[in-house]
Amino acid sequence: MPDLVLRLSGITKRFGPLVANDGVDLDLHRGEVLALLGENGAGKTTLMNILFGHYVANSGEVSVAGEDGTLRPLPPGSPHAALAAGIGMVHQHFTLAENLTGLENIMLGTEPVLRLSRRTGAARKKVGAVMRESGLAVDLDVQVSRLTVGERQRVEILKALYRDARILVLDEPTAVLTPAEADGLFATIRALAAGGLAVIFISHKLGEVLAVSNRIAVLRGGRKVGEMATAGADRRGIAEMMVGRDVPASRRTPRERGRPLFELDRVSVGGGHRRGLEDASLAIAEGEIVGIAGVSGNGQAALAALAAGLARPASGAMRLFGAEVRGHDPRSFSRAGVARIPEDRHHDGVVGAMTVAENVALEEIREPRFQRGGFLRFGAIRARAEQAIRDYDVRCQGPEAPARLLSGGNIQKLILARVLDREPRLVLANQPTRGLDIGAQTEVHRRLLAARERGAGVLLISEDLDELMMLSDRISVIYAGRLSEALPAEGLDRGTLGLMMAGHAEEKAA
Repeated sequence: MPDLVLRLSGITKRFGPLVANDGVDLDLHRGEVLALLGENGAGKTTLMNILFGHYVANSGEVSVAGEDGTLRPLPPGSPHAALAAGIGMVHQHFTLAENLTGLENIMLGTEPVLRLSRRTGAARKKVGAVMRESGLAVDLDVQVSRLTVGERQRVEILKALYRDARILVLDEPTAVLTPAEADGLFATIRALAAGGLAVIFISHKLGEVLAVSNRIAVLRGGRKVGEMATAGADRRGIAEMMVGRDVPASRRTPRERGRPLFELDRVSVGGGHRRGLEDASLAIAEGEIVGIAGVSGNGQAALAALAAGLARPASGAMRLFGAEVRGHDPRSFSRAGVARIPEDRHHDGVVGAMTVAENVALEEIREPRFQRGGFLRFGAIRARAEQAIRDYDVRCQGPEAPARLLSGGNIQKLILARVLDREPRLVLANQPTRGLDIGAQTEVHRRLLAARERGAGVLLISEDLDELMMLSDRISVIYAGRLSEALPAEGLDRGTLGLMMAGHAEEKAA
């Protein structure tokens, strides 16, 4: 086809006995937005790393159209060749130097190292033209550390377009954006595609996929299992293709609130290098989920640290299960019945070098069933892990497998098994489904709702408004370290929450 700009033919990639990609074929056309979907571990990231030259495929070929439209093989394992061919990638976690300005970040790596002076005038002129054509506006002279999350993402996209990208890969681009910023990004993607840019859009949010893409390709178990036009697709059909089975939606049923379990009364706390909390008040009762909406970096880390016993108030009062908390001791919080699902599952949730069995028993290791006289009872630890693997469908090579080999979704299941099987009274769920596929998301939601039905209180910190509105009984918005009043979820809508997340507190009354 004359508008074909990219073809992946028979891409196979093995890591030892693991087949990450198995004969994947994929085409991309000029002016098209192709959504690439799949479960965690389906092979999406591996495929994109092969496209960008980070990995070399065991077999298969990547071909990119030149200026004359002729497809030519791309040299394997060469990011430089990928960039020269017009392939740009915007990663989920930004790769910007925060101590440099937006213009300096965009120019980074585009000039010879031995050049004595930078040609900022020519670069500024070219970036200005790109901004006018794309609709991406950002102050190029402001240090990146002072830019909002949405502005940083614009810099990342401008960086790719400045290098004359004709193919743009966006990996979970809305993970840390407000609804308004996400809508603005979608408008930009449509404008860029209308101008001829080809886009590969990777996301786990099916609503976004349906809103912005033209075509959908689905990977499962390393293979491409199907394609469909977005115009004829629906969430249920996409989810079934992704996981190979029907995915029932979680449902929250009404119930009465019980006694207060966790209370903040005008609490302030410093956040170190992150934003802290200022004069925050909040109450979580038995049998309810209280959701915290907000753009990342507005004080969520300080709130999570308080709920986990990792920090104490600088002023104000904090009560746990009716007793005022004066110090901070995460071990005593855990023993009292607080379960923690941390934001960073890899860094704070598991010890990668330890086995699945050791990680499952980690918070209970001092209990008599796991140790006696200072000696570990490995049989009991293994039995606990085998039960967790069965009950939570943790897909691994067994209890002795290192935790670092698990996918993100399976690490999250391991953490859920460790903390929820103890039937905690209070659950801190901090970004519990970030980056998880639809099947893993549904399982996490089901477990949190089951804890609520059992009478536990849940503090749900999430940047996914659909998740918050589906699971939460009440929702509070956090902005610049301040918490709004927690209001019933049924009386809120995405527009109002989005305005509050962006700092428009006056919209709260409306």
